[in-house]
Amino acid sequence: MISVVIPAYNEEQNIPILYQKLTQVLEGKDYEIIFVDDGSEDGTFNVLEKIANKDKRVKVIRFKRNYGQTSAMYAGFQHAKGDVIITMDADLQNDPEDIPALLKKLEEGYDLVSGWRKDRKDPFLSRRLPSMIANWIISKATGVHLHDYGCTLKAYRAELLKELELYGDMHRFLPALTKRQGAKITEIVVRHHPRLYGKSKYGIGRTIRVILDILLVKFLNEYINKPMYVFGTAGFVLFSIGMLALFYLTFLKLFGEDIGRRPLLILSVLLILAGIQLISTGILAEMMIRIYYRIKEEKPYIIEKTINL
Repeated sequence: MISVVIPAYNEEQNIPILYQKLTQVLEGKDYEIIFVDDGSEDGTFNVLEKIANKDKRVKVIRFKRNYGQTSAMYAGFQHAKGDVIITMDADLQNDPEDIPALLKKLEEGYDLVSGWRKDRKDPFLSRRLPSMIANWIISKATGVHLHDYGCTLKAYRAELLKELELYGDMHRFLPALTKRQGAKITEIVVRHHPRLYGKSKYGIGRTIRVILDILLVKFLNEYINKPMYVFGTAGFVLFSIGMLALFYLTFLKLFGEDIGRRPLLILSVLLILAGIQLISTGILAEMMIRIYYRIKEEKPYIIEKTINL
């Protein structure tokens, strides 16, 4: 069975067209389509409700408010019943006609097939350039080399996703996260269309969040079982730099120079320590919130209503 998981936020004009295209592509297959309405403020849920009432293969999850794409995808994964899960955007920029190619590639023995929007129809400066830089950094940091981490159109073996717990904005790092499970990953070129209706929910402002998430994924992939390596190494480096600075100042003091009035040195040390402390605190906080959700058995979203689930 194939489960198609689609997060949707204010996409009432795109949903009917997307549904029609999906049913044409998936005709003859055993499938379900799970739309997750991420707290839309327009008529998205009403459109989805009408479709679901006519077609029981369409499942709808409605959030009480907007929780973000990661939570929407996570909810879809948790409710999906298929052996294979396809993810895609609701804005019609992903093409449902690429789904058969993803499935065919999956049958070659891969666990995850990622789409690559080689001919991307987005503005260069605000969307494509930051994305190219982010893709290069993520590939280098995680060791999973993909051209297009930001492409939502992907095919997964369901068992990979059922074991993951997603929070924050981690959906774009799913290939890197599944690497920890030994997933065999590849990518294929997929089509990309200009947006016809609605407005993009993403902008250049997400770049900072992506960089912070890269640090977290790097930590989770390589140091989750040996945190002392990363924190100990940083501490050793800082200690060594401090000792070298102390020897330098001692040398100056022996020659009669006043070393008590060097605010630049103190400021530099404080800034370095503060930066490392903040990054460390962020990583520890991410680990703590995962433990909290696991113990409490709570989800990072609240469902208001479901249809056909």
